[in-house]
Amino acid sequence: MEERDFFDEKQEKKAASLNCPHCHQQAEYEVTWIVRTKKRQLPGRADERDRARFAKFRSYMVRKDDMMACKNMRCRKRFEISGQSTVLTE
Repeated sequence: MEERDFFDEKQEKKAASLNCPHCHQQAEYEVTWIVRTKKRQLPGRADERDRARFAKFRSYMVRKDDMMACKNMRCRKRFEISGQSTVLTE
């Protein structure tokens, strides 16, 4: 079985306060995350190895957005989000 068989996926937006590296202006940005929630029960076609993997899994979030556009009307340059981690566990 694949990892996505063990999780339910949905997208979620969270606010983050980021600084533009070009104009150094701080603003609130909506960052998109993929939330992977562990299913309550293992699917019926699982074997012993899949049961052991399922027991170790935990719910987690993966950041989908890597780039943001500056909200300053004079700047509007794209910058990479480097101040936030890529994966968060719950």
